[in-house]
Amino acid sequence: MPAATRATRALAEEPVRKRARIEIIPLIDVIFFLLATFVLFTLSLNQSGGLAVLLPATETSQPRDASGAVTLSITAEGTIAWDKDPVTLNEFIARLQAWKQVEPDPRVLINGDENALFSQVRYVVDEVRKAGISKINIETRIRTAAGG
Repeated sequence: MPAATRATRALAEEPVRKRARIEIIPLIDVIFFLLATFVLFTLSLNQSGGLAVLLPATETSQPRDASGAVTLSITAEGTIAWDKDPVTLNEFIARLQAWKQVEPDPRVLINGDENALFSQVRYVVDEVRKAGISKINIETRIRTAAGG
């Protein structure tokens, strides 16, 4: 048998080896899915747990600088929140007095729901004044042309 025929026959009998391939398209799909899941999960962690307050509408509202001020929110149900953290009346008074001791120039922004009882808002303002804080602003939203 000629040598060329033997070599050809030996090649024909060897199993053909396929080269390993990495499929990149499904890999990219999985990576984008994981990225989107991570982004959505991270965004859900950053949502504020504050109370829902609908500010009363006025035509003379002006933006206020909230830096260095504590925000007190009062819901329609009468719940009080200290910087978006719901507190009881006793906790509110204790925090107010402690904050007055450490803050040299205390300012308070009151976010009262438009359906909150006036007596609850009056109570909060009264306690703030009793603590010796005179810089009090009541937050409102600008009334739109549609009336609200």
